[in-house]
Amino acid sequence: MPVPYKQTRQGYVDALLELANDRPEIVVLDADVAKATKTCRFAARHPGRFFNCGTQEQNLLCVAAGLALEGYLPFATTFAMFATTRAGDQLRNAIAYPQLNVKVVGSHGGISTGGDGASHQACEDIAIARVLPNMTVLVPGDCEEARLATHAAAACRGPVYLRLGRDAYPVVPELHGGFTIGRAKLLREGDAVTLCSTGIMAHEALRAAEELHRRGHSARVLHFPTVKPLDGGALLKAARETRGFVTAEEHSILGGLGEAIAGFLAENHPAPLRRVGVQDVYGQSGHGSELLDLYGLRSKAIVARALSILQPGAPA
Repeated sequence: MPVPYKQTRQGYVDALLELANDRPEIVVLDADVAKATKTCRFAARHPGRFFNCGTQEQNLLCVAAGLALEGYLPFATTFAMFATTRAGDQLRNAIAYPQLNVKVVGSHGGISTGGDGASHQACEDIAIARVLPNMTVLVPGDCEEARLATHAAAACRGPVYLRLGRDAYPVVPELHGGFTIGRAKLLREGDAVTLCSTGIMAHEALRAAEELHRRGHSARVLHFPTVKPLDGGALLKAARETRGFVTAEEHSILGGLGEAIAGFLAENHPAPLRRVGVQDVYGQSGHGSELLDLYGLRSKAIVARALSILQPGAPA
């Protein structure tokens, strides 16, 4: 039976519409990309609670900060690249520093943004958001988990960065059923190696675990829909029970999940670790699936990194 594909941004807006009736303080802001982010659906249903701030992302975040100070719960939505780089000053000084209750939603994150090219492919956004004090960073893996993450973000007091993608991605049933900020999800048991995913790489990590099983290796799969705060307990347990880690993220290998886990392990329980991600390069235009292939963000790369731990001398 073919795997269904859905957009994570669809799950985000589904959640906003579910929350709207019971949470009248929720307002949605956009930077003139409402059709792309799907917030146009919220605007159609609740026009008095939707604000198009134009292609002025710095202003977008400042308006959201002002609304939060007046008791509203703003979801400020734009492309991930612009939310974290063009409006980086406002993200830091107007939202994170004063600990305002603003949810900044970065759509079109990662290399699979595709045809828009390097200028729009945010492969640095997790790193930027993660380094800001007071900021919670959520990276759901499919449409349903994006819906759950949006509910969790609304219930969480304080700044949240929620990262979404552009394309339709595989639905991963193992991700469904709940969402607790700061808690990793154990998607598969295993005692040889631990595969750690965030975002859409959950699907590839599970595929890699299947391939490793066919080769006689038992792989644990830990999914991190929360990159900050990191679930140290799950990592410590895995470090004691498996021989090493492979991290997988649709983001630069610098500053994202891989470095967060490497830093935690170095200080708490050193273990071999390999990283799968964008290798400190800018992207290029192309179909999202083609770019995932080109930049090695597939199960094949995860398997190779795992074998380099399990079979010393194997090419990584």
